[in-house]
Amino acid sequence: MRGVVLVAIAATIGNLLQGWDNATIAGAVLYVKKEFKLESEPFVEGLIVAMSLIGATVITTCSGPISDWLGRRPMLIISSVLYFISGLIMLWSPNVYVLLFARLIDGFGIGLAVTLIPLYISETAPSDIRGLLNTLPQFSGSGGMFLSYCMVFGMSLMENPNWRVMLGVLFIPSILYFFLTIFYLPESPRWLVSKGRMLEAKQVLQRLRGREDVSGEMALLVEGLGVGGETSIEEYIIGPANDLTDDHEPVAEKDKITLYGPEEGLSWVARPVTGQSTLGSISRHGSMESRTMSFMDPMVTLFGSVHEKLPEMGSMRSTLFPNFGSMFSTADQHNKNEQWDEEGLLREGEDYPSDGGGDSDGNLQSPLLSRQTTGMEGKDTIPPHPSHGSTLSMRRHSSLMQGNAGEAVSSMGIGGGWQLAWKWSEREGEDGKKEGGFKRIYLHQEGVPGSRRGSLVSLPGGDVSEESEFIQAAALVSQPALYSKELLEQHPIGPAMVHPSENAMKGPRWMDLFEPGVKHALMVGIGIQILEQFAGINGVLYYTPQILEQAGVEVLLANLGIGSDSASILISAVTTLLMLPCIAVAMRLMDVSGRRRLLLTTIPVLILALVILVVSSVLTMNSVVQAAISTTSVVVYFCTFVMGFGPIPNILCSEIFPTSVRGVCIAICALTMWIGDIIVTYTLPVMLNSIGLAGVFGIYAVVCVISWVFVFLKVPETKGMPLEVITEFFAVGAKQSSRN
Repeated sequence: MRGVVLVAIAATIGNLLQGWDNATIAGAVLYVKKEFKLESEPFVEGLIVAMSLIGATVITTCSGPISDWLGRRPMLIISSVLYFISGLIMLWSPNVYVLLFARLIDGFGIGLAVTLIPLYISETAPSDIRGLLNTLPQFSGSGGMFLSYCMVFGMSLMENPNWRVMLGVLFIPSILYFFLTIFYLPESPRWLVSKGRMLEAKQVLQRLRGREDVSGEMALLVEGLGVGGETSIEEYIIGPANDLTDDHEPVAEKDKITLYGPEEGLSWVARPVTGQSTLGSISRHGSMESRTMSFMDPMVTLFGSVHEKLPEMGSMRSTLFPNFGSMFSTADQHNKNEQWDEEGLLREGEDYPSDGGGDSDGNLQSPLLSRQTTGMEGKDTIPPHPSHGSTLSMRRHSSLMQGNAGEAVSSMGIGGGWQLAWKWSEREGEDGKKEGGFKRIYLHQEGVPGSRRGSLVSLPGGDVSEESEFIQAAALVSQPALYSKELLEQHPIGPAMVHPSENAMKGPRWMDLFEPGVKHALMVGIGIQILEQFAGINGVLYYTPQILEQAGVEVLLANLGIGSDSASILISAVTTLLMLPCIAVAMRLMDVSGRRRLLLTTIPVLILALVILVVSSVLTMNSVVQAAISTTSVVVYFCTFVMGFGPIPNILCSEIFPTSVRGVCIAICALTMWIGDIIVTYTLPVMLNSIGLAGVFGIYAVVCVISWVFVFLKVPETKGMPLEVITEFFAVGAKQSSRN
């Protein structure tokens, strides 16, 4: 995983530049006001600070659709160029108007970085450390603020501090960012798969994961293109085909479902059960908690039920089906002629018609699974489609068959205890004929008491065999992207699982925005972004020196012999330094405690800090005591904010939308964030002059109370879950919410 960590760190240089800019303008505006005599014009002062936010808002309106069309990496390259240009112009800035123009261009760079870096990290990171890596932008941004405040503080001690150098020096680190985006950052593998560029996606995944066998994750990414259809939750008892029987009577043939797995001589069969799965019962009836509190979104308890049953090792090393391996070939380790992506050569005697939807390199035309003739002795096969005589057989080069039995790792484990599989089921129709078809299933093992697990036993000759085992699992069941009636019509010689070229997007699929699950996710994303901004964080960040100056912080540093401007900047630098270990703690907890619990724990601390700040501002007390209380409250507010409300809204928004419209939806949420940011940043100096420090922070405290209620009722826990599973859950949750 070293590769994906280094890529995430490189990408977050864009956030370091944003933090650098935030802190620099917070200090430089003190001297800009003096040179251009803006002390009596808070409107112009607010506009100088807010102009970058206006630029970010403007660029965000189109960044999502363009990133879905052009790619994530090119947009990050453009962001680095915009940072560079704005730094040079700010270094020159002969008047206010040129400064405003430079700040606008700077905002373009910030908007692209802040919107797309969390998206990029989410699409490249494995699910079990996605939260940690997506907290890196917060850490990087705060680190940039600290470095910038140190620079500004040093310059503030000069006889004539030069604000142009303070702002313009941004162009130097932007050069590093440019070279990293050009020469080091790969394109998002999910975006590449959505375009049918399978070989490039596979190569990127191999680099990021540090291993050759990425077939399971490749299959997951392709299946992610099909999210948005009818999704249901089912429960199964799963075991070997010959041994799956009830305690008292055998299972009827019609009640068995064949699961698609690769082991020779072994066929896994699932028996549907009802009433035993926590997931299923919540989906059908709602939980006790949701009935007790009717306003709570059923999706919250639906997601929560999964995390109550996460296995101890919630990673790609799945505990579900230790012998249930990849249905896809990893034959590139043995035979280059049997690769499943577009590198694969057509098998002898097969002729696949072109679908006409691929790129010039034929990315979309090769089969994801091999089609073989019937009667392949010793190999499991999927029953043929009723209208065809051929069958669909798995290739045998599973990662499970490349090591000892005790080291077997299912390459279809997709993180968080989830397993990707497909099923073939047959039912007798009204006309008496058997009907069958494929379904995609995301399986999640449930630790139900009484479930039986087998063990490895030694056989004569030193072979190892697995005894019968029965596993209870919940399953998210929906239509697969790898198999459809349309594809069947295109390939009449047999069921062919090929890349769904109709899903190879030339741009976002706008109709997906109206899917119930997507609309539900947008409500959560927009709501959390609005509340984050109106909790006041960015306004306080931009105006920290003024706020501390108004709180009387110079009293605390009077003995140092430095002015009030330098004192407030120094305290700001110390504050950002203290934020860094707090963010490090949040990085550790993000994938352990989870996003929801961190929010519900940290928001009450925010409220307490704001209330103390308000009370200390209203009550008459010793100036030193008041300054100490106010400064401490501001520091606690910052440090607590960056542990929860700072990184989590962007993390959530990068996780909850399907691949087809992820860029568009994140842009919508980011647009909401920037509009709120502009309102808060522009109004804060005016509010400080009119209602004072106590009034401003009193409003922020009320917003934090509303935020806690919103999180408790509406925000689900997404830690450790694959992105594709999260979007499936939103589809199920939206359906459940519509019933209530």
